[in-house]
Amino acid sequence: MPSRLPYYEVENATGKHAEFLDKLKPHLNIYRMLANSEAGLKGFVRMGNALLYRCELDPVLRELAIIRVGRLSRAAYEVFQHERIGREAGVTEDKISALREATVESPAFNDNERAVLRFADDVVRNVKASDKNLKAVQAFLSPGAVVELTLTVGYYMMVCRFLETTGVEGEEGQAEWLKTAKL
Repeated sequence: MPSRLPYYEVENATGKHAEFLDKLKPHLNIYRMLANSEAGLKGFVRMGNALLYRCELDPVLRELAIIRVGRLSRAAYEVFQHERIGREAGVTEDKISALREATVESPAFNDNERAVLRFADDVVRNVKASDKNLKAVQAFLSPGAVVELTLTVGYYMMVCRFLETTGVEGEEGQAEWLKTAKL
């Protein structure tokens, strides 16, 4: 299905917009769509990079939360990208397979991972995490890591809504992946 908005013609960018886009190679479809708003693209990338590369939140916990948000949002592009990123961060195949199921109670996850997944579910579904789910992550995460987890869930909710609303098309390999992804 074609995108719902046109992609920005990256080769037509000039000045600082062109310089910024040049740093984002490869030009993934999400960036090509975001490039329609120079300020939006810059803010999006800066926040995303901060969450991915500058936070204390354990990368495996971060990726489990991101993939869970993507699945709850039924955002194939996001799940496809973050299953790959998750593997690079150390998420095992059994955990990725377990995330494809409707429950977070899989024995593939340890107690802390289940607490993060329950927290993500709660924030996605109810906006505000329950006291029980907040206390569960506070038991093993610093206040800073809890803030980062909350920001990550919220940011990737926004990403999923952006992807689905604008109809960003999949990248190479996504069509094959979709055949087995159970989204």
